[in-house]
Amino acid sequence: MRASLIQLAVSDAEPPAERRARAAALVRAQQGADLVVLPELWPLGGFAYDLWSDGAETLDGPTSDVMSAAARAAGVWLHAGSIVERDPDGPIYNTSLLFSPDGELVHTYRKIHRFGFDSGEAVVMGAGQEIVTAPTDFATLGLATCYDLRFPELFRALLDAGAQLLVVPAAWPARRREHWTLLARARAVEEQAFVLACNTAGTHAGVEQAGHSIVVDPWGRVLAEAGADEEVLVVEFDPAEVAKAREEFPVLRDRLLGIPAPVQR
Repeated sequence: MRASLIQLAVSDAEPPAERRARAAALVRAQQGADLVVLPELWPLGGFAYDLWSDGAETLDGPTSDVMSAAARAAGVWLHAGSIVERDPDGPIYNTSLLFSPDGELVHTYRKIHRFGFDSGEAVVMGAGQEIVTAPTDFATLGLATCYDLRFPELFRALLDAGAQLLVVPAAWPARRREHWTLLARARAVEEQAFVLACNTAGTHAGVEQAGHSIVVDPWGRVLAEAGADEEVLVVEFDPAEVAKAREEFPVLRDRLLGIPAPVQR
């Protein structure tokens, strides 16, 4: 399969509507890919806390509209990164959107682990509660977002739910770039799965982004890695390598802790 990770630059100078149109054009240009991935909170910016409340949108809002059309035009599975979702009956959420090749919004994931400790996302946004996997034509995707990467128990739960490709959009800052690549490789090795981690480039709200989107195979090998600037990272790999790695090195069968209880029949 072929995956395209769109490492989009996010800046304060570009209005969200213009960035949506530019991102949609980049998605449409990925015809022939099986999966296209965008970063976290790219319409408003992952650190632009002051814009979130006014800029929040519903699941049928402007970002969803343009991404649905772009997925349909390109004929790809599109993980459109995440948006600031306005829940009419609750708080705002950091919510990822997954579209099928016909443009249907088939899965959403509300970020479980919120970054910021006692500020920013941690206090402004609600926390997601659900583990989300998504079967596709080529593999089962496990959905996570940015700060989630630091919590291996989430990825073990995604493994137990059948995930083979772990998709992680992010707005990861440059000052902790080494953690970004290290953790992406660690999650791949732990779960014996592919990790597709798509970050933002540029600087917004005064925070320089790390870039360096990365694709890692089930053995922890880096198949492709972007630089610091805006770039479309294209990589081809075989999802069947997940089953092969798990068979050749069956470490997961030696688990003793945290194993799901057997189904009672």
